[in-house]
Amino acid sequence: MSMKSKIRWGIIGCGDVTEVKSGPAYQNTEGFELIAVMRRDAAKAEDYARRHGVPKFYSDADKLINDDEVDAVYIATPPDSHAAYALKVAAAGKPCCIEKPMAPSYAESIEIQKAFEEKDLPLFVAYYRRSLPRFLKIKQWLDANEIGEIRHIRWFLAKPPSEIDTSGEYNWRTDTKVAPGGYFDDLASHGLDLFAYYLGDFEEVYGIAKNQQGLYSAHDAVTAAWSHKRGVTGDAAWNFGCDERIDLVEIFGSEGKISFSLFDENEIILKNVKGEQKLFIEHPKHVQQFHVESLRDDLLGNTTHPSTGKTALHASWVMDKILGNI
Repeated sequence: MSMKSKIRWGIIGCGDVTEVKSGPAYQNTEGFELIAVMRRDAAKAEDYARRHGVPKFYSDADKLINDDEVDAVYIATPPDSHAAYALKVAAAGKPCCIEKPMAPSYAESIEIQKAFEEKDLPLFVAYYRRSLPRFLKIKQWLDANEIGEIRHIRWFLAKPPSEIDTSGEYNWRTDTKVAPGGYFDDLASHGLDLFAYYLGDFEEVYGIAKNQQGLYSAHDAVTAAWSHKRGVTGDAAWNFGCDERIDLVEIFGSEGKISFSLFDENEIILKNVKGEQKLFIEHPKHVQQFHVESLRDDLLGNTTHPSTGKTALHASWVMDKILGNI
């Protein structure tokens, strides 16, 4: 699909994630222009547009999607509305980027992917760690066999319940109707997608999901074991009721180990026969900047984006396998 040299974007759902992480990246990227935003609360949509210098705002998603001046759409709403909006964007014949996870279920993700595939439309998902220098350095180490043959990957993510968790106040991230896996959907999806990027597609996947605290309707404790098609094994646990925060990924090889955090901005560590190497690689102010620049390069036909509907569909399959939904 050929695109113009200047691509005009509209954002559906200009909430917190678009304030610093993503929205400004669409404005700062050469060749992109953010011309419209939408939020169901018209006053909030107008406020966002005014503060960020966006020319148009809407409270009706259909109007933004069908605006002739909007060339492509970024969906930044909670996961339960991704499919409904994405199918409308596909029907309008426009490229789309969806916030992760692609949808709350593998079945809905298939529906989205199929709609864009049938129209030969570009579809991307905001698994932006595939584009961040810190995580690309780890991929470089792996590809260069710095730890020899990769044997196993392990991730443990834990945190205490937050004030909103214990207060009983509504939080869509822990509402099973919006995010069936709770924080697992929001956080684990990033890591599982990244592991597929590093080690190839998953093959066998097993999981246990529980609600240990009873603070909300979604799961708060999930454990998984898996293998990748290349033979690497893996395991992970995500628990959102522990007494301390832990975020540690370890990749074990025949000749060393790589350690890093998915969310905490810590050093990445390589240990092998040469010794120990520690690197701190800072994230950009707008953490989706490199992801968005890669969108531009893909849409203009220069390079292929690392996070597409197809790759995100695989992450959705892995997550549903862990939760026992398929």
